[in-house]
Amino acid sequence: MRGGEKVLEVLCELYPDATLFTLLHNKGAMSPPIEAMDIRTSFIQKLPFKEEQYRNYLPLMPRAVESFDFSRYDLIISTSHCVAKGAIPGKNALHICYCHTPMRYVWEQFEDYFGKGKAGVLTRLGMTMLAPSLRKWDVRTSSRVHHFVANSRNVADRISRYYGRDSEVIPAPVDTKFFTLSKRSAGYYLIVSALVPYKRLDLAIQVFNQSGKKLVIVGKGPDSEKLRGLSSPNIQFLGWQSDENLKKLYAECRALIFPGVEDFGIVPLEAMASGKPVIAFGKGGALETVVDQGNNATGIFFSEQTAESLTEALKTFEKRRFHPEAIRRHAEKFSREIFKKKLQKSIQQQLERHFGG
Repeated sequence: MRGGEKVLEVLCELYPDATLFTLLHNKGAMSPPIEAMDIRTSFIQKLPFKEEQYRNYLPLMPRAVESFDFSRYDLIISTSHCVAKGAIPGKNALHICYCHTPMRYVWEQFEDYFGKGKAGVLTRLGMTMLAPSLRKWDVRTSSRVHHFVANSRNVADRISRYYGRDSEVIPAPVDTKFFTLSKRSAGYYLIVSALVPYKRLDLAIQVFNQSGKKLVIVGKGPDSEKLRGLSSPNIQFLGWQSDENLKKLYAECRALIFPGVEDFGIVPLEAMASGKPVIAFGKGGALETVVDQGNNATGIFFSEQTAESLTEALKTFEKRRFHPEAIRRHAEKFSREIFKKKLQKSIQQQLERHFGG
């Protein structure tokens, strides 16, 4: 249940009688509102190792989303970070895409996923050959969307740059009712992240190896073993945690470390909803959620993705005082309730424009 799934959960609450199409579904992995839907999967569902190795099926994903038959639907809402926006709508249907990013694997983060040292030689060679056709498909199929909603100004800029399309910005939702204000600290720093290359956990690990300070990492992914092998005993890996455990981990951390470049980034806002400051790389979506100036600051930026820059930010952080109440008030601007109202209003406006009031 990461950012994309939390957007999907709200859509399922707004439209519980809709049909949910997805490339694959690991039963029981999602929240009850999602699991309760009428779920239809693509042929990728039948392929081996799809639970953990689904990224390897990236070349098949465009064909998979185009295999769905949407001819009987008047309204399609896609929530897309890869290929979902490539859904083919019926002749008179309205297609609204909530876009987390244009396909990151083949655009700005290609090197993070498939660069030297990030993937095997054959994978890197294969993706280098395949990427141009995937980029062409990604651009061409953007015309199947009537209205784009971006999760951040950062993503809206990408949609404009790659697709030549305008988009409405509605920031992704944070469950501020679930995460509660905390003024206590057990002294550790926290990372909550998928363990994949572009998240740059290797950078944080390098810094905490040197400092000896306690770092707790929540999450898993293809880089799990590699990152564990780089880590000193002061760094603890917990894998994915239940919502209740995650709530407690946020409440008792000293600060959240956010070393990657995110499209938007719900995790920093979950930490802030708990009253906890964020130490983030100053690029991407973090610039829209973290405030690093003034009495109502919610965190600190570091300017370069280097061990030196992050180390200096940690030193600065430990000299500054933050106010948990102000941090939480800032997070409440991104609440689930506000998101739901904005999204529902946007969809209704598009329906009226498309089909007439």
